[in-house]
Amino acid sequence: MSVHVSLRPLLSGVLLLSVSLLLVPAAGSQSPESPPGASSDTSGVYTQKEPSRNGIGKVYMGREISQVMGHRGAAWLERPERKTKERPDLVLDSMKLDPTDVVADIGAGTGYMTFRIAERVPDGRVFAVDIQPEMLSIMRQRIQDRSIDNVSLVRGTVQDPKLPADSIDAVLMVDAYHEFSHPREMMNGLVEALVPGGRVYLVEYRKEDPNIPIKRLHKMSEAQSKKEMAAVGLEWVATKEMLPRQHFMVFEKPESPQQSE
Repeated sequence: MSVHVSLRPLLSGVLLLSVSLLLVPAAGSQSPESPPGASSDTSGVYTQKEPSRNGIGKVYMGREISQVMGHRGAAWLERPERKTKERPDLVLDSMKLDPTDVVADIGAGTGYMTFRIAERVPDGRVFAVDIQPEMLSIMRQRIQDRSIDNVSLVRGTVQDPKLPADSIDAVLMVDAYHEFSHPREMMNGLVEALVPGGRVYLVEYRKEDPNIPIKRLHKMSEAQSKKEMAAVGLEWVATKEMLPRQHFMVFEKPESPQQSE
């Protein structure tokens, strides 16, 4: 992915912002404002139903949103078998990151993917975004223990990733998107944060395969994912099935239209 040189001078200011971003409202609270570029009226976007098992009863584009796995499940995020059953190495290889890229890991949790990304962008930066202060505390301790200097922690809200506009080259979401209680608002915020041509890498357990031993609402189909990403203006680029259990889906923010002479 090419580096957007014009944005690099802004990075020093972005890094200074990362400290203040940790002071946003507590996890589970709602941002009083919609993300830049998002519609303030989402009354027609969501519907309600009787919650099914592991669901919250809130329906978005025909999909019931799942319950969130809280910080008490942190150990599960670090289970050793992830290396063979989820192949994080293949995920990162397929992202084809440049050393100077700025990447956002959304729903970063314990930083399982964050710190692996950080090794791939030694001259760039990783914004580890999570709404749970307990997860951020785990990552903060690991940053200190490992003396990592290219990871910034960001406490987002359920509606807003709290990332500066036009600052992110790539967004990674691993088994997190299906839990967003406000997917339209969150994705609008992420699209705003992406540079033109920036990419979203969406990794989700394949709902099409009933043999994958994951709860139904914690899976996403390729068709549903494409529909929801298109709703915020992202263009589908590719779907790769090299992972044992998950889709690896690539979406792109369109380049700004060229000015006619």
